[in-house]
Amino acid sequence: MSKKIAVVIAMYNESQSIQSVLKSLREVRPDDMVIVVDDGSADNSCEMATKVERIHLLKHIYNLGQGAALQTGIEYAKRLDVDYVVTYDADGQHNPHDIEPFVKEMQEGDYDIILGSRFLGKTVNMSKNKYYVLKLSIWFGYLFGGIKLTDSHNGFRLINIAKFPSFEMTQNEMAHASEVIDIIKANDLHYKEMPCTITYTDYSMEKGQSIFNSISIMMQYLIGKAQ
Repeated sequence: MSKKIAVVIAMYNESQSIQSVLKSLREVRPDDMVIVVDDGSADNSCEMATKVERIHLLKHIYNLGQGAALQTGIEYAKRLDVDYVVTYDADGQHNPHDIEPFVKEMQEGDYDIILGSRFLGKTVNMSKNKYYVLKLSIWFGYLFGGIKLTDSHNGFRLINIAKFPSFEMTQNEMAHASEVIDIIKANDLHYKEMPCTITYTDYSMEKGQSIFNSISIMMQYLIGKAQ
């Protein structure tokens, strides 16, 4: 049975990449709903996004953070009665061809959530600094979340929202990725990691997290967890 799928993209000042990201999604996944949540961009990201047809564009007046933008998109997808939600980055790192294997595995295994892993798949142009930051986040996720993953901060994931409609992230900023681990554990979700391709460009690396930002994200997560 065919499933209704929504791809949710959090967008903040992504005018350089968003049009090509959306075009590639439309070419590979013409039947999926694509929901873009503009998180208070100060550039012309919205104008670039609207150049691609059949895009649902939502807007935050103020910048609230990636976690908040993704949750806005997920809530909107629920109102559209979709079965699965894909969370997808706006900077061109993800590959739309990875969606189909995730969907097939979700259907065959009846999973609640499938998480993408760049360390199980193919990674292009990863810097050593990025590698160490990601490995640190894996250790952090296991220490505080209690689940050992190979890639705990990958934005590519597939959520079975029809099976688990109460899925909700409350961490507004980048710490939402760690919160997902908490959600999996607290709700005893049936989960799996699968390989996905991550391609780093000069643009995406410039927008990525430094080790100092990563430490800040970890502190945000701990503060939010304590509240």
